[in-house]
This record gives sequence, C-alpha cells and structure tokens, in this order.
Amino acid sequence: MVRKLLGNQIVILLLAVIFGIVVGGFLPVEAVGTVMSIKQVAAQVIFFMVPLIILGFVAPSIAKLQSGATRVILFAFAIAYISSLGAAAFGVGMGKLIVPMLNISEAECSIELPQQLFSLEIPPVMSVMTALVLAVFLGLGTAWVKAERISALLDEFQKIVLRLVSSILIPILPIFIAANFALMSYQGEISRLWIFLPVIMIVIVCHFVWLALVYGLAALYSGRNSWHVLRHYAPAYFTAVGTMSSAATLGVALKCAHKSDVLDDDIVDFAVPLFANIHLCGSVLTESFFICVVSQLLYGCMPPLDAFILFIFLFGIFAIGAPGVPGGTVLASLGLVTAVIGFDETGTAMLIAIFALQDSFGTACNVTADGALTLMVNKFSEKH
Repeated sequence: MVRKLLGNQIVILLLAVIFGIVVGGFLPVEAVGTVMSIKQVAAQVIFFMVPLIILGFVAPSIAKLQSGATRVILFAFAIAYISSLGAAAFGVGMGKLIVPMLNISEAECSIELPQQLFSLEIPPVMSVMTALVLAVFLGLGTAWVKAERISALLDEFQKIVLRLVSSILIPILPIFIAANFALMSYQGEISRLWIFLPVIMIVIVCHFVWLALVYGLAALYSGRNSWHVLRHYAPAYFTAVGTMSSAATLGVALKCAHKSDVLDDDIVDFAVPLFANIHLCGSVLTESFFICVVSQLLYGCMPPLDAFILFIFLFGIFAIGAPGVPGGTVLASLGLVTAVIGFDETGTAMLIAIFALQDSFGTACNVTADGALTLMVNKFSEKH
C-alpha cells in the first residue's frame, strides 16, 4: 500500500514541495550555490525537451487531421484568444469590485542569492515558437499532399519523444520542484506570501471560478460530461504548481488528457501542446487582477475604464505569443502595462514581484483549462 502511494505522482510532487520548503529553511549559505546549480541543470534538460515535445506531438497529429486541419487550427487559436479575453475581463471586474475593500501593504525585500556553483548551458535546438510554427506547417503540408512516408516518420519520432518524456522528463520534475521551493524558502519568498495572502487567495478562487466556467462551456458545446476530462488533471495541476511553467508540465498534461475516455488521442496530441503555448487564461486573469492591486496600492486609484478595455483586447493577443516559461505572460505584456495602463518603473517592478509570488497557481490554471479547450476542439474536429 505504501509503495503504491509513493508511486502516485501527486504524492511525489507534494513531497518534493514540502522537502524543498523544509530544506530551504535550514539551508547553509555554502550549499545554496549547489542547489542553484541543480535547479539550473534540471531546468536546462526540461526546457531542452519542450521544442521536441511540441514538434513530436503537434506535427503528426495535424498530419492525421487531413482536410480539416486548417479549420481545426484556426478554431483552436480562436477559442484560446476568446478564453484569454474573457479571463482578462473577469480579472479586471473582480479587481475593481474587491481590491478597493482590501488593506494591503508592500512586501519586504527578499534575501539575495549567492553566486551559482556551476552552470551547464543546454540550448534547445529551436525556440518554442519556432517549434510550434514548424510543427503546424509540417503537419499541414503532410496532410495536404498526403505524404504517407513523412507521416510514418513523424509517428516514429512521436514514439521516441514519448519515451524520452517518461524516462527522463518525468523523473527530473520532482528534483526541479524541490530545488525551486528550497531556494524560495531560503530567500523568504514563502513567508512573503502571507503579506499578500488575501489577494492571492482571492485570485486562486477566481481561477477555480474560471475553470468551472470554461469546463461548463466545454460541456455545453461538446454535449459531453467535461468532468471526464477534468478529473484526470490533478497531477498536471500540482506539477504546474511546482514547476511554474506550462511548458515544463507538458509531458504530464499529455498523460492526463490521454486518460480521458471522451478525448480522441490524435486531438490530445495536437491540442494540448498547442494550448500549452497559446492559452494562458490563468496568468492573464491573475495579471489583470494584480494590476488593480498595484494601482490601488501605489497610486491610490484604478486605471480608467477605456484604458482597461484597450488593454484587455491587446493583452489577449500578447498572451498567445507569450512563451510558456515562468513569468512569460507578465514580461511579454510590460509594454502594454506601461503604455496603456500607465505604470512607471516602480509599478511594473511591484507587478512582477507580486505576480511571481503566485505564478505557480496561475500556471496550474492555464494547464488545467487546456483540457476544456481540448474537449471543444475534439467536438469541432468531429463536426468538420
């Protein structure tokens, strides 16, 4: 029984988080550099594999869609944008309603990390967006000309990537998570959470409300019980909480989606990697809400409604292009935050700091919501 329990992925991830927090609280300065190196090397391996996963799953899946491939891709991008648009509007609405009633104070500075012991650079063979575009174009081209040999080759490549995910990526994740939380605990980031605890708790509740809404809409559109998708996503949720990255969670998310009996395997292999890089509703919701928090805290008022409306429509586009890495959404949108919302350097710095405190939960919302959108794509593919 104990052996079976320890083999459960959720338990392993939770143990990694607890272990990291406990160790980080007693970590001597001399050992911090070593932990930083472990985290850096693990991250390099994980993110090296991300383009391979995208190419290995998206391209062969699109190739199998045949004549309806183009319409399915356009539909996927459309619902990802609409979801991000709705999440941003929901975050702003909740911010305007709730934030003025809160009494928040600025957090203290965290402890600086010492120099890293050693660094190992493993550059990916291509960027995430390059892999995504290449996979889409390669899959479309294969489907259009009915290239059977290329399609068979892509299938073989997918099997190779799947073995790499199960044999290398999944075992490395707990190490990366433990090192990540150890460093956060050492810096005092865990204790800083208490200062903004009311805000963070509110935004997490908003995440679950949005997930309920998205999965409800997916059930209405597909005519199927979306619980048959959502109930498998707990390992992906907790992995995202630990890694703080949709890209790093991609391997686990694929395994979760494949367990659902209402999703087609080919659609899962295409949609889940695609949405991991273009659908960031949780992060969008969070940043929109935190803009209200920072604005009220630093400037004593909310940005005007017309600025928020412009920001929401543009933010949805920026979210699609944001890389699936920690902090990707907030960093990609800083130009909008300064130009449209009007934040100065102090405001943007605080926005980044607060966003980083809950980044893991926003990412977990992103990953979990991908299952709902995959169910919609599954239904659309059946229709067309």
